Amino acid sequence: MGVSTASPEKGIRLVTVDFPPVNALPVQGWYELADAVRAAGRDPENRCVVLAAEGRGFNAGVDIKEVQRDSGHGALIGANRGCAEAFAAVYECEVPVVAAVGGFCLGGGVGLVGNADAIVASEDAVFGLPELDRGALGAATHLARLVPQHLMRALYYTSRTVSARELHAHGSVWKVVARAELLAQALELAREIARKDGTLIRLAKAAINGIDPVDVRRSYRFEQGFTFEAGLSGVADRVRDTFAPGGTSPAGGPPAPPASEGVRP
Repeated sequence: MGVSTASPEKGIRLVTVDFPPVNALPVQGWYELADAVRAAGRDPENRCVVLAAEGRGFNAGVDIKEVQRDSGHGALIGANRGCAEAFAAVYECEVPVVAAVGGFCLGGGVGLVGNADAIVASEDAVFGLPELDRGALGAATHLARLVPQHLMRALYYTSRTVSARELHAHGSVWKVVARAELLAQALELAREIARKDGTLIRLAKAAINGIDPVDVRRSYRFEQGFTFEAGLSGVADRVRDTFAPGGTSPAGGPPAPPASEGVRP
């Protein structure tokens, strides 16, 4: 349980997240993930990082139970900062990051894959930001990297999810595969990337980030200010209390993780 790393073959570092039951990460988990991704990028032997997860889904966001147990605002601040660090670590990783997404990818999960360089997803993968149903805001910055602007807004306002095949049609998912083939297909893409010259692939990553039209770190931190405002005003708790734990997603899709276990980035 936690964040683990492995080197399945030369030039590739596999970073795996495992926080049962739904991969809703505690504050420390986000920092552990950030540290693992940054360390993998700094290692001169690596040319690509694969970000994967064990269990039912890729990521269900922040562990809201941890936030609810805190009588003050320390856990909320910690979650905000931890998410920001993890998302930035993926974006700023010195080598390309391939996300292998199976099952649900919600809240903070969208923050991670939206900052990745490529996404391989399983046929059952769904992506979304149910933030407004959970009394939170955030990660529109990253959803906007996966879908066009107006679709991003509609998904955000309705808390609906979008399938891997829909994202593939928009060009943001590289390949959609059977769940059993997910890791193998992600490693196949990573293997192709890792065949490139190590110095040149790092220069390519820096160059592509340098021409990005949006400063993702600053944009996300701006969003987080409104998340904190919602928390201070009490509206976050009021909305969360109305959410039915274990219910279906607003899109009528697969059951969402319990409200007490995610999904605020």
